[in-house]
Amino acid sequence: MIGYVKNPGGPTLGYSKDSGVGIIYQDGLAFKDLNKDGILDKYEDWRLSPEERAKDLATKMSVAQIAGLMLYSKHQSLPGNKGWNPATYGGKSFDESGAMPYELTDQQRQFLTGDHIRHVLITSVESSEIAAKWSNRLQAYAESQPLGIPANNSSDPRHGLDASAEFKVAGGSKISIWPESMGLAASFEPELARQFGEVAAQEYRALGLTTALSPQVDIATDPRWFRFGMTFGEDPQLSADMGRAYIDGFQTSEGEAEIADGWGYNSVNAMVKHWPGGGSGEAGRDAHFAYGKYAVYPGSNFEQHLIPFTEGAFRLNGKTGKASAVMPYYTISCGQDKKNGENVGNSYSSYLINDLLREQVGYDGVVCTDWSITHDEPEDITKLSPGGRSWGVEDGYTVAERHYRLLMAGVDQFGGNDQAAPIIEAYHIGVKEYGEAFMRKRFELSAVRLLKNMIRLGLFENPYVQVEETVAKVGCDAFTKAGFEAQLKSFVLLKNEDGILPFKKQKKVYIPRRKLPASTNWIGLPIPASVGYPVKLDIVREYFEVTAEPDEADFALVFIESPRSTMGYSKADKAAGGTGYVPISLQYAPYTAEHARETSLAGDPRDVLNRTYKGKTVTVTNAGDLDMVLETKRLMKDKPVIVSLALANPTVLAEFEGAASAILANFGAEDRAIMELITGAAEPSGLLPFQMPADMKTVEEQQEDVPHDLAVYIDSAGHAYDFTYGLNWSGIIQDARTEKYKALSGT
Repeated sequence: MIGYVKNPGGPTLGYSKDSGVGIIYQDGLAFKDLNKDGILDKYEDWRLSPEERAKDLATKMSVAQIAGLMLYSKHQSLPGNKGWNPATYGGKSFDESGAMPYELTDQQRQFLTGDHIRHVLITSVESSEIAAKWSNRLQAYAESQPLGIPANNSSDPRHGLDASAEFKVAGGSKISIWPESMGLAASFEPELARQFGEVAAQEYRALGLTTALSPQVDIATDPRWFRFGMTFGEDPQLSADMGRAYIDGFQTSEGEAEIADGWGYNSVNAMVKHWPGGGSGEAGRDAHFAYGKYAVYPGSNFEQHLIPFTEGAFRLNGKTGKASAVMPYYTISCGQDKKNGENVGNSYSSYLINDLLREQVGYDGVVCTDWSITHDEPEDITKLSPGGRSWGVEDGYTVAERHYRLLMAGVDQFGGNDQAAPIIEAYHIGVKEYGEAFMRKRFELSAVRLLKNMIRLGLFENPYVQVEETVAKVGCDAFTKAGFEAQLKSFVLLKNEDGILPFKKQKKVYIPRRKLPASTNWIGLPIPASVGYPVKLDIVREYFEVTAEPDEADFALVFIESPRSTMGYSKADKAAGGTGYVPISLQYAPYTAEHARETSLAGDPRDVLNRTYKGKTVTVTNAGDLDMVLETKRLMKDKPVIVSLALANPTVLAEFEGAASAILANFGAEDRAIMELITGAAEPSGLLPFQMPADMKTVEEQQEDVPHDLAVYIDSAGHAYDFTYGLNWSGIIQDARTEKYKALSGT
C-alpha cells in the first residue's frame, strides 16, 4: 500500500508502507527516511539542491552500490514472457506461475538487490494499467532496500507505427501515435517536435518512465543506413533545431509541475544519441554488427556531425539547459582521434569522451554506452548475441578491463549490462594503478551525475504513479488528436500530375494486394511471407467505394515501402567464397554495384581488409512493390495511379515515377491520415528533410560523411527532389521554412 504525505508549499511524499521507510518531521515539514535511520540526511532533504543531495548520497554508497547505479538493465517486457530475455516467477514460467502480469520477475528482484541496478529499460507492456502497477511494485521493492534509492525506468521511442513497434505499448492498450522522427523533421517545424516531447513526457511519466533513450540526432549523411528514418535527416542545422525542441519538450516542467530550474514532475530525462554521430558508416553499414563497425570521413566532415549536439542538444532554449544524458554510438570513428591516434569504439575513446565531449564541449551530464559493448564479440559476424560489440578492443582485454577502460575514458554508465561484478573488478584494477582515493572519487563523480538525474525529477520524494490517472492520461483524446494532426503535417507530396489530388469522396478505388516473400528483420528474426491488403479496407470505405476490378475503378491506390535491402553483408556470399560484403540498394530492381569503390576505406585484419563489393548484385526483399505499381498502371490504362510511399530511406524513384499520377510520402502514418490527405480534408505541407537520389551511381559516389552531395532525382514535371522540396495543392512550396533551411544548407 502506498501512503502519501502533503507538505505545505512543498512536495507530496509517496512511500510504500511495507518498505520500512518512515516519515521524519522537522521544522513543520515532512521528509522520507529513505535509509531508515531516524535521521534527516542531506540526500533526504528536498529543500537542498540536487547537487548537494547527490554528493551526500554518493558518499554513503558502497562501491558495489555505485557499480549497480552504473548498470543499465537488459530489455524488460511486461509480463516477462514476452521479451527477449528469459524470465521466471517463483522459479516457474509466467504461464505456469499464475502470477499477475505486473508482478516482478525473479530476475528483476535479483538485479535490484544483488546487483543494485536502478536503471531499467522497458520494452513492450500489455497495457498502461499493467505498466503503472508494475512500476509501483518495482519502486516499492527498490525503496525497501538500503538507502531507498528509487528506480529510473526508461524507454526507447514508443509513439510511432513501424520502426519502434517493438517498444510500443502493446496488447490493445492505447498511446498517442505520432510520426517517426523523420516525419517530425519533414514538418520543418521545431515547435511540433517540442509539442511531441511535451505530450510524450506526460505519457511516459504516467507509465512510470522517467528517461527517454532519444532523440537520435545523428545526421544521416549516408542514405543507405538502416537507422536513417529514425533521425531528423541529413541536415545538421535542421537536426539541431528539431533535437533541441524535442529535448526541451521532454525535459521541461512548468507551473506547479516545476520543482526547480525547469525540472519537475512532468520532466523526462532525454538521452541524446549517438555521440559523435553514427550516420557515416562505410557504404551505409551499421555498427550493431562487426561488418559495419567503421564510420568513415572521406569528405573530412567530422565537425558537422557535432552540430546537432553542440548547437542543439547541449544548447537548449528551456531552463534545463542540455540533454541530461548522451549515448555514444558503437562505431569506430576512423581517423578522428587527434590526440592518441586510436581507432576504437566511440565510448572507448578517451579523446572523444574526455577531451572532446567533456573538456572542449563542456558536457558534464551522464555518458552511457550503447548496449552490450563490453562482452566478447559474437562468433557469427551477422548475429547480435550471444556476445557484444567491443569494437577496437576485441582482443587483449577481459570484460572487466573493458569496463575499466570505459571508466577512464569518461563513461558513467554501461548499457545492457546486468552484472556489477565486472565494474567492481574494474574498480580494483584502478585501485592498483591509482590508489583507493582516486578510484573512490572517480566512482562518486559518476554516481553524482546519475543521482542528479533522478533527484531533479522528484523521484526520491514520490516515484509512484496513480493507476487511475495513468489509464485516463495515456492515449487520451487530446494527445491522440495532437499526434494525428502531427501526422498530417508530416506528409510530403512529391508528385501531383495535373493536380489530380485531392479526390472527392465516394469515388471508386482499386487497391492491389501486396505480396512479400519470407525474410528476416534486421536482427535476424524470421518474417513470414504475406499476401494481403496493405491498408485497412474498412477505413478506406469511409472515404471511397472499394472495388476489386480495375476496370470499374476511377483510380488506383498502391501502398509500397522504400526498398528493404541487405544490411551490407551476406552469409551466402561468404559461403560461396566471397568476402561476405555486398551492396545496400535503394532501388527495387536487382542492383549491380558497378560504381562502388575498388578498395574500401576501412578494413580489419580480423575479418577482411578490403571490403569492396564492386560488381556484386543484390535484390531487395520487397522488389514486388515495383512490379505492383507497374502492373497496376497496366491494368488501369489511362486512369490515375496514386502511390502511397512509406519512407525509411531515400529511394530511387526513377523506376516507377512515370507510372504514378501522384506520389504521397509518409514517415509513419495511420491509414486514416492517408485518406484525409487524399480527399483534401488536409493539405500536404511537409518538405523532404533529405535528398532523393537520381540513381544508385550517385549513391555510390557520394561521401558517407557529407550531407547534400547527391545528384537528385528530377521527375517528369521537371521537379528536383532535393532537400526542402515538397508540394501542396498549389504547387511547389516556397515559404519561410524553405527560405531559412535552403540558406543554412547551401542547397
